[in-house]
Amino acid sequence: MKNVKSNLVKFIAALALAFAAVVAVQTITNNNNSSVQTVQAAKSSAEKAAKRWIAMRESGGSYYARNGSCYGKYQLSIGYLGGDLSPKNQERVADRYVYGRYGSWVNAKRFWLAHHWY
Repeated sequence: MKNVKSNLVKFIAALALAFAAVVAVQTITNNNNSSVQTVQAAKSSAEKAAKRWIAMRESGGSYYARNGSCYGKYQLSIGYLGGDLSPKNQERVADRYVYGRYGSWVNAKRFWLAHHWY
């Protein structure tokens, strides 16, 4: 009987620990997703204007423009697009590229103005 109680206490403790871990992971995930959503929602008109400006310089705004190994509205390397040339994927990949490399479309435009590429 003592052995059963000991095992039951261990089992309950393990469940409590597992529950606490799940709650902690969900909290971290929700905080990270909130940050991403806040950044996405906070795109200013300056960001949108810079993105549009780059697209016009790179492709005239065409999702189907091609220049060597670069393709689409933002003239991304075809390798970056992973075989998916759709406008939706071009937008997603361009945002990921620009925010990863420059931190913003405004910064990417500044770089473009200085170097005539981004």
